[in-house]
Amino acid sequence: MDTYAVVGSGYMGGGIAQMLALSGARVKIADVDAETARRSHERLVTEARDFERDGLFPAGAADTIAANITPAESIETAVRDASFIEEAVPERIDIKHDILRRISAACPQEAVIGSNTSTILIEKLATAVHHPERFVGVHFSNPAPFIPGVEVIPHPGTAESAIVTAERVVAMTGKQPARVKDSTGFVLNRLQYALFHEASQIVEEGIATAEDVDTIVRTTFGMRLPFFGPFAVADMAGLDVYALCYTSLQTRWPERFATPRSLQEHVEAGRFGTKTGAGYLDIPSERIAALVEYRNRAYVEVQQLLERLGPPPIS
Repeated sequence: MDTYAVVGSGYMGGGIAQMLALSGARVKIADVDAETARRSHERLVTEARDFERDGLFPAGAADTIAANITPAESIETAVRDASFIEEAVPERIDIKHDILRRISAACPQEAVIGSNTSTILIEKLATAVHHPERFVGVHFSNPAPFIPGVEVIPHPGTAESAIVTAERVVAMTGKQPARVKDSTGFVLNRLQYALFHEASQIVEEGIATAEDVDTIVRTTFGMRLPFFGPFAVADMAGLDVYALCYTSLQTRWPERFATPRSLQEHVEAGRFGTKTGAGYLDIPSERIAALVEYRNRAYVEVQQLLERLGPPPIS
């Protein structure tokens, strides 16, 4: 049985520990002191029982988590025998540097060390790690037990073996790893904050209320996002249509909505997406009918799911 460690047992770190434990690994959790780690262990087991009762965790999950997660006396004892360590302390580089120094000094030299940072460059964090070739970003999303995507972010000096190990650990938890380059905001937050920035400007200009913006996002393009990313959506809509929409947006914001170079190149080459059989994703023409059928069924079923769940208890 693999032995892992999670340093930082709060909401994010605790959820990551639950997922690692459910994958069958032994997990030691550490925090600022032994008492905090002990209380976190109790909370994680209680949460797991609630999740199991509500059908969010499989039967027996709470017992597995109780058995596989152990609160450690210190960071050093938590990582001493671990083959994989996930750092999940607060998003401050000085705190992370201090903790990463302690982790890398105490853990086995061959152990892979991951950081759950959401915005700090991995290369900057790596300066605090002994043998930084084993260090990689492993960014789970909130809430960690229920969001399936995980960014795996190597820095320029990360060894391929460390990346593969991190991807394997993520996949064992049932998550979907996506390897991205080390860049400010990575992928998730760069996209997420771009949407929030535009949404907040719409509200500030008085074009729509925050409530109505949320309604539009949820009930229009947000319906597509569980199934298709932006490039699949663009291919299905038509890249020539996208180019025309950019032209319209440029009548007010010529720089902010400048046509992406890649889009212009596709359109000039006659690659309009699924209608021409080639675009960003080059979906073969023989798959188009099945893709459209899947798309339509997916949207209907997600709408039916939303009706069953009812509106979120926001207001």
